[in-house]
Amino acid sequence: MAEISFDDFLKVDIRVGKVMRAEPFPEARKPAIKMWIDFGPEIGERKTSAQVTQHYTPEELIGKTVLGVINFPPRQIGKFMSEVLVLGVPDDTGEVVLLTPDKDVPVGGRMF
Repeated sequence: MAEISFDDFLKVDIRVGKVMRAEPFPEARKPAIKMWIDFGPEIGERKTSAQVTQHYTPEELIGKTVLGVINFPPRQIGKFMSEVLVLGVPDDTGEVVLLTPDKDVPVGGRMF
């Protein structure tokens, strides 16, 4: 993988958000969940779709604190427009586990 500069890293705006609403996304090609995430008063609410059904249900995602890239352009996923990329890492079988802060932090905080 190519090295990037610190200035390149600073271009990626990763923020803390809280999942306010979540629902199944049966129209997606792969099992997914739609989420509406509050990134605080400066950014507001953004929506996304994520393939996280192996570890999460829509009900348990509500209120969860997550990290997301907020400055990618919106992306059409079926009939749903995704506005943010939530971040996760693969477990030992390749399924997504969401990245979350290990302490309470305010929504909207930028990762550094």
